[in-house]
Amino acid sequence: MGVLILAGTHKGLFLLKGDDSRRQFEIEGPYLPGWDVYHAVVDPRDGALYACANNYVYGGTVHRSDDLGRTWERSEGLGLPEESGLKLEKTWHLEPGHPSEPGTLWLGGAPGVLFESEDGGRSWEPNRALLEHPTRERWHPGAGGMCCHSIQIDPTDARTMYVGISAAGVFRSEDHGESWMPANAGTAADFLPDDPHPEVGQCVHKVLLHPARPERLWQQNHCGVYRSDERGASWERLDGNGLPSDFGFALALDPSDPDIAYVVPEEGAENRVTSDGRLGVYRTQDAGSSWELASDGLPERAWVAVLREGLAYDEQGVYLGTQSGSVFARMNGEWIEAARQLPPVLSVEVGAWS
Repeated sequence: MGVLILAGTHKGLFLLKGDDSRRQFEIEGPYLPGWDVYHAVVDPRDGALYACANNYVYGGTVHRSDDLGRTWERSEGLGLPEESGLKLEKTWHLEPGHPSEPGTLWLGGAPGVLFESEDGGRSWEPNRALLEHPTRERWHPGAGGMCCHSIQIDPTDARTMYVGISAAGVFRSEDHGESWMPANAGTAADFLPDDPHPEVGQCVHKVLLHPARPERLWQQNHCGVYRSDERGASWERLDGNGLPSDFGFALALDPSDPDIAYVVPEEGAENRVTSDGRLGVYRTQDAGSSWELASDGLPERAWVAVLREGLAYDEQGVYLGTQSGSVFARMNGEWIEAARQLPPVLSVEVGAWS
């Protein structure tokens, strides 16, 4: 069984097929030319590919392929109710549903919206509870718009879900999306000096749930790196102990060890390039108490950007994409370059192919 890296780019989707050694990769694509692929994923339940694709003429949508990219079907009728006064701007993230719900998919988009499909992406319904959330008037767009970019489902309970929205914060549902509660206690919003710890309004950049310890969440925020061991009820800030910056977007975990996480710090909101003029991936092995460089094999001099979907992981490695068009894979403690000179990489995900 080989590894399949899905690299969503500013000019379509590329598939990188790695052999059993995961050191040699064959590049296929681009698929969906002319579309910005903000996120693409393999559904582990049936092997279908899904792509959140955006186009300046056709808007934001979802494409599905059942044959590894050879043909695609586009979702029709994806939009928001007229009475909401809102218009779907972009699709950002697609998350396959719980294994117990084989046809269910979740889709995040801008302006801070969530959709559910029960038929494999052929039709979608907006999540009314989030669309009409009573705190919505206190949500504000970040530099990338007001995007719902993180969707996490508790593997032990399909009713428990989390979303991350910039700039609104993290929200938790315990009833399959019928209601949502803010989950931001302890998370800073330093750009709001009059209320630096509001109920909502935090600019969360990425949220992940650990698959083996689902009460543990990790977050890369505009204002720091955080961990919660209480399903988002409270957060502990983890930067300032080995990281060169508290700002960044990308986040990855080790599925076999809840104490290991990876981030890619950037200089800051006004200079969104990797810190210290190098492509530095930092790792914690002690739940965020300390951080160390884990960049063997990466360029030592590089001023690049890694976006919020630019890190991925599986049981055997970590995968990284840059806006300068490179994709890297970390195997046995060393990074190798799987592809170079692609269009700007917007997202990286990983699956399997045979």
